[in-house]
Amino acid sequence: MFELEPCKENVAAQDFCRRFVGPSSQPRFVLGRNDYARSIISVADIAGVIDDFTTETEFCGRPVLKMHDVPRDGLVVSSMLGKPRLGARVLSEHGLTHLDYFAFSKYSGLDIAPVTFWNEFHQDFYGNNQEYQWIHGLLRDERSRETLSRIIHFRLYRDLRYMSSFTNRQELQYFEDFLGLSAAGEVFVDVGGYDGNTSLEFVKRCPHYRSIHLFEPDRVNLAVAKERLASCSSVYFYPSGLSDRRRQLSFEPDGSCGRITESGSITIDVDRLDDVVHEEVSFIKMDIEGAESAALAGARGHVASSCPRLAICVYHKCDDLWTIPQQVLAMRSDYDVYLRHYSEGVDETVMFFVPS
Repeated sequence: MFELEPCKENVAAQDFCRRFVGPSSQPRFVLGRNDYARSIISVADIAGVIDDFTTETEFCGRPVLKMHDVPRDGLVVSSMLGKPRLGARVLSEHGLTHLDYFAFSKYSGLDIAPVTFWNEFHQDFYGNNQEYQWIHGLLRDERSRETLSRIIHFRLYRDLRYMSSFTNRQELQYFEDFLGLSAAGEVFVDVGGYDGNTSLEFVKRCPHYRSIHLFEPDRVNLAVAKERLASCSSVYFYPSGLSDRRRQLSFEPDGSCGRITESGSITIDVDRLDDVVHEEVSFIKMDIEGAESAALAGARGHVASSCPRLAICVYHKCDDLWTIPQQVLAMRSDYDVYLRHYSEGVDETVMFFVPS
């Protein structure tokens, strides 16, 4: 049974926020240039923005500084949500007093941007506690259960200490030993193929595969993927997305984070996997920024008939952790379910479904 630990207040974070928000002679800085940094700048007196990897000299009207130029008495909020522990480590190495964005959003009392993917998680967790208990009990191994527990506590308490055991290891994402992939004969469906990197990793592990079907609606990304996979045989590229039916949708290209959105700047075609790929598939990977459920609905025929291994991202929506397994197991109940996390921040949580 899954049980929440009592919330431990972070006294050091509270003290930092009092000094950062209240009257103080200490200059205030933000590490990173993104929407989170922008939201802090809009409500706080920020002396500058720290970024060692840009030639830009200004961001949101504030000077851009290198880390070694920040005064030692400065207070720094790190807006690095993807690599928060790395940001903390670098700031500590430079002797700077700092706090991560998660704790800052909890204790500062400022109206700043909510953490991506966390919207309404509190309500979902407490309103659907039985479902979270269900998925906790369903997970196949202890590591999966510990991963789920840490992610839930992190989201609820905004305490980065719960992520201490996770590292950035995206090079291993989607490929775990328990999948039991074979060197020969695999048919891989790469949904959200981006620049082809995941398909290249698949080729390394399954060099004698039968075929690869790569779906990527961003034409720029698709061109890169074609170039990177040019030496690989039997790779089929689709300049489209997958969904629960054939239609056109608005899409916003954004590198690896391109997504379907009502305000998208381009229009893309989407279709059902069942209507596009007509051979039996053995492994499906999906990372499509919140459109996974619709794409799974369009793959019902393949899942029901072939029971392929599945690697599905479950961090884009607040309820993915339990709605995605409910959806898959309604198609076939003979899957073992695993959960892994591949970053030290909010993203790259993958749920695996392995035929029993």
